[in-house]
Amino acid sequence: MPHTTLPETPLSETPLPAPAGESTRFTDHLWDVTADLRRAIDGLEFLRRLGDGTLPVESFRTYIEQDGLYLEGYAKALALLASRAPDPVDGAFWATSAATAVTVEKSLHADLLGDPRLGDAPTSLEHSPACLGYVSYLTATAATDSYAVGAAAALPCFWIYAEVGRTLAASAREVLAADPDHPYARWVTTYDAEDFQVSADRAREVVDAAARDTGPDERARMTRAFVVALRYELLFWDTALHTTPWPAA
Repeated sequence: MPHTTLPETPLSETPLPAPAGESTRFTDHLWDVTADLRRAIDGLEFLRRLGDGTLPVESFRTYIEQDGLYLEGYAKALALLASRAPDPVDGAFWATSAATAVTVEKSLHADLLGDPRLGDAPTSLEHSPACLGYVSYLTATAATDSYAVGAAAALPCFWIYAEVGRTLAASAREVLAADPDHPYARWVTTYDAEDFQVSADRAREVVDAAARDTGPDERARMTRAFVVALRYELLFWDTALHTTPWPAA
């Protein structure tokens, strides 16, 4: 089991955001109600050791392999959102993000996994429980719930990566200064790339716009979706270091 315990905040007790139209952004509300969960993410051993370069190579390889599988499913969820977005500009954002996940990010992962310092590739890859649960939740939500709820579920992958990335990248730059050939610190510095930060800001704007067109019940479902997705983000990172194998067949 993972070594990190999820904060025990029942979703039914999550406070509702202010009605649409007030000055506070809906995404500010999402950030506020997940403060405990975000602190748990910030304290993950996996992230600390990823940033300072002490993460075991096999754990980094596991993470990259699972992230590649995740991106395939995430791209499908984003494509579904693109097809359902009521605003064509917002739809174009989701479609572009889906294309980036499939082409640019997958290509980067393939280059990393070809580095002999990361060890030999397994003969076949299988989704971890956390990875399969996360992508299944995102695609199901994007396909079967409202567009607004699906958008809220997709937001953590943009936003939490952008926020965590700033700290990780600063640590990784120190590692690179001491060891320019470090097998993965160079990759970590891409977390705070300007284009990624811009995409995260844009994703927030799209979710804020979706929230303005909904009522309190749907905004509550958006909040729950954001919380669930953020929980999966924590589990995804944590189980790359503290693996949770499937039960034996």
